[in-house]
Amino acid sequence: MSDVPFTLDGEPMRAAADQTIAAALMERGIMSWRTTRFDERPRGILCGIGVCYDCLITLNGQPNVRACITRVESGDDVRRQDGVGR
Repeated sequence: MSDVPFTLDGEPMRAAADQTIAAALMERGIMSWRTTRFDERPRGILCGIGVCYDCLITLNGQPNVRACITRVESGDDVRRQDGVGR
């Protein structure tokens, strides 16, 4: 299986093809990539099946994408998200 390049906040990374963004980040020890809109509390993956909203990221400029069910694609620009995203 080949791997694909992507970036997290501008930092180059690689992930296995067909891997979710959450899995790729956790594999690198990144357990939090979003903060809550109140109190700026860290969030990452919770349910892992797309039901909750803890794993939200901004993907290629689109906020509020669920990292746990979204697969990495070559060239993806993944950004940590603050609150509800903008």
